[in-house]
Amino acid sequence: MTVHAPHATPPCILTIAGSDSGGGAGIQADLKAMTALGGFGMSVITALTAQNGLGVTGIHAPDAEFVALQLTTVLDGFPVVGAKTGMLFSAPIIEAVADVLDARKNFPLVVDPVSVSQSGHRLLREDAVEAMVRRVLPLADLLTPNRPEAEMLAGMDIATEGDAREAVRRILGMGPKAVLLKGGHFEGSGDLVDWLGLPGGADGEADIVALSQPRVDTPNNHGTGCTLSAAIATCLGLGMKLLPAVQRAQRYLNLCLRESYTPGRGFGPPNHAAPLTLRDF
Repeated sequence: MTVHAPHATPPCILTIAGSDSGGGAGIQADLKAMTALGGFGMSVITALTAQNGLGVTGIHAPDAEFVALQLTTVLDGFPVVGAKTGMLFSAPIIEAVADVLDARKNFPLVVDPVSVSQSGHRLLREDAVEAMVRRVLPLADLLTPNRPEAEMLAGMDIATEGDAREAVRRILGMGPKAVLLKGGHFEGSGDLVDWLGLPGGADGEADIVALSQPRVDTPNNHGTGCTLSAAIATCLGLGMKLLPAVQRAQRYLNLCLRESYTPGRGFGPPNHAAPLTLRDF
């Protein structure tokens, strides 16, 4: 007997990012997170990387025109309701993506300003930083820098909570609608704190909220930034407001880290399927 179960079409969520041949970060992590949270994930690949849990050994990027063609083709064929960018790599690719988004963006966009891999390999060319600030940050409904990325963008060292709040204020001045400064690169034994900054508080200054999650002691943190931004984009695409979307994505990532594993040599990834594998089927 064939059983036809009723189902709803999941929302279309897009990632514009680089591919990780090791499967733990980039496009691969994004699609896993999107699926686990109820989205239909699609991808525009901005670069191919040769990498594993030990590091990145090479990068090959397609022509900017082909990246734009991927993006246009996806937008022509699917009703995208949420998207994220990750590794954009070069100024020509950034310009090509931004040209399409300027004309076609009608969905929330999460921008993860990926610049350096966990192993220290540069994933954003130096001449691309200006293009990203000028073209992509103003398109962002949420920007999700980690500590080194925030220091690069804000032009300051970040060592204290006061520094973090000042950096968020400076980055908000560059055009994104909101900024989530991730706390994973800050040392400490207590809870991990991310700072969410929104412009236009009661006094006209940025409204900055500290959001905490229990710190997870694991070496398997390859692709955490990709996972978090993809999860936020999915939650926004599901219709959630920004703050609850960020909080749900934080809880999802925290669970994935608690259930993380090491599939090969080096750093492993979060377990993107944790909410699914912990259920009874």
